[in-house]
Amino acid sequence: MTRRPKSISDVPNSVPLFPLSGALLFPRLQSPLQIFEPRYIELVDDALAGQRLIGLIQPEASDAESPEGRDAPLRRVGTLGRLVHFEETGDARYLIGLEGICRFDLGDEISCATPYRQAEISVDRFASDFDETNQTRAVDRGRFIRVMRAYVDFLDMEIDWDEVEQTDTADLVNLGCMLSPYGPSEKQLLLETITLGDRAETLLALVEMEMAQAKSGTILQ
Repeated sequence: MTRRPKSISDVPNSVPLFPLSGALLFPRLQSPLQIFEPRYIELVDDALAGQRLIGLIQPEASDAESPEGRDAPLRRVGTLGRLVHFEETGDARYLIGLEGICRFDLGDEISCATPYRQAEISVDRFASDFDETNQTRAVDRGRFIRVMRAYVDFLDMEIDWDEVEQTDTADLVNLGCMLSPYGPSEKQLLLETITLGDRAETLLALVEMEMAQAKSGTILQ
């Protein structure tokens, strides 16, 4: 099967894992990744030859971008991504694009001969990821954009607000989470927030706290 999974029934019971600290991916959005380690070069080769599905997940420890060995503990929730872009560079690296399908709960790890890890997954809790448009009514879009405008000014960034206004609400919230400058723990918190409305509120709480603490001279912990 190389087509994009459309429902939880299309998702396989197990997937290859790509542990990556700070990685965040949500449904319908894409994340560009540079692949250079031999174990993940093989993972991409196998994915291209098979289902094109990869489980992107954070390690529990953030001291290594992608820890060596199979014993490094992983977070319990990751994102199933589909390989939608592949480019081979002249220095033995791959540039790939992963499109988010749905989040998953990590199950038992599979004993395997591949240099990369594989595990069973369950997507039952995240069935709504296949149709987040039904959740947009729970998001106060006007407030979300107002707070994010203030945050962009706080960060002294340039944003095309005309493009923002034309972006679907679900994509807008999820993209805001993916592009947020927070660390692995905060990003995992955003990833594990089940509903779109709660995710939007969690992100707004984080940015409002950061701006308030900066104004008062304290440091975000």
